[in-house]
Amino acid sequence: MELKRSVAFHTLGCKLNYSETSTLSRLLENEGFEKKEFDAQADVYVINTCSVTDNADKECRQLVRRIQRRSPESLVVITGCYAQLKPKEISEIPGVNLVLGAAEKFNLPQHLRELVKGDSAKICSCDIEEVNGFHSSYSINDRTRTFLKVQDGCDYNCSFCTIPLARGRSRSDSIENVVENVKMLAKNEVKEIVLTGVNLGDFGKGANGHKKHAASFFELIQALDQVEGIKRYRISSIEPNLLTNNIIDFVANSGKFMPHFHIPLQSGSNKILSLMQRRYKRELYAERVGLIKKLMPHCAIGVDVIVGFPGETDEEFNETFTFLHSLDISYLHVFTYSERANTRALAIQPVVPLNVRHERNKKLRNLSYMKMSYFTQQHEGQTRKILFEGHVKNGLMEGYTDNYIKVTTSYRADWVNEVVDWKL
Repeated sequence: MELKRSVAFHTLGCKLNYSETSTLSRLLENEGFEKKEFDAQADVYVINTCSVTDNADKECRQLVRRIQRRSPESLVVITGCYAQLKPKEISEIPGVNLVLGAAEKFNLPQHLRELVKGDSAKICSCDIEEVNGFHSSYSINDRTRTFLKVQDGCDYNCSFCTIPLARGRSRSDSIENVVENVKMLAKNEVKEIVLTGVNLGDFGKGANGHKKHAASFFELIQALDQVEGIKRYRISSIEPNLLTNNIIDFVANSGKFMPHFHIPLQSGSNKILSLMQRRYKRELYAERVGLIKKLMPHCAIGVDVIVGFPGETDEEFNETFTFLHSLDISYLHVFTYSERANTRALAIQPVVPLNVRHERNKKLRNLSYMKMSYFTQQHEGQTRKILFEGHVKNGLMEGYTDNYIKVTTSYRADWVNEVVDWKL
């Protein structure tokens, strides 16, 4: 069969998925494919899925239906976490031609050579225990900020999470490879790199996950700080038990690592943290936030939190609310707990009713709005450095300060991808 020549991508989920989609796109462009917008007519559509929320299957089905209506002759490929976890279910969605699990994702060009429309959906998945090797990925030309994947998989077994089942054991790139990728991105005039991974602070276990910390995340950021040409780095998310004092101290004294941490908490109740099988208590979390704010009073701190976890009473939710209220943090990412197949949380009772989960979500989102407003007000009148992005919307452009305050202003072409001094 003659190779199809145009491809369109759609990404669901996290920054890691965006970096991987970008890499898949480059692989196919190197094979002669023309990249198209997802809403345009294309010969092949690739959907990179997520499994973190219960909308994954619904969104996936809706996207496939849209493609079927627009372009019934096109080939449809589903990959990503949802594809690894439920390949058979996805293969039965009308219109899906190929399902690629974690180990096969980056063999996409080869699979497309062999794929014929009209064949029954082909599943190329495998036992997650067999997933090995590390595929470095980065997004480029998609946005000013580049997401660079340096770690994948997770050895933690939080009771609510399917990511270890979807992505396999913790494994990572070498410092040398990451530095080479960063030098190449610097040549492409990238100004800001966001380091991403599933469990970023666990960096250093080698490509197959067997090495017991041949390197550490601290050593990685020290090496990256020396690379010329990159103005700014951000750490996408790091577990509180892996966010060491020396990492915090290093960021406080670095001119390139931005004063911005995103630290998952999930619950402010030690009882719920224990049921979640998290590896810290709230006291450690408060200690980390306290040290960051002592060394960098201007630092932005984002927090992941889950509401409505099984067994979470009103009292434990209020404990979480009060704890978050007391912390000097900047914003929250609030997730409503959703049941995931093959997780230990399914056995925990009592189940929190859905309406209560949504009510708790609303309360924490309101708290997040108040926290961000207060954080922004604290910096009014200050001059901070902003990196402006290239998107134009209604004649406006936007960018973020070093400490992650969003600024919108009239579009100026000479400011795109430039770091500008800005009075807040």
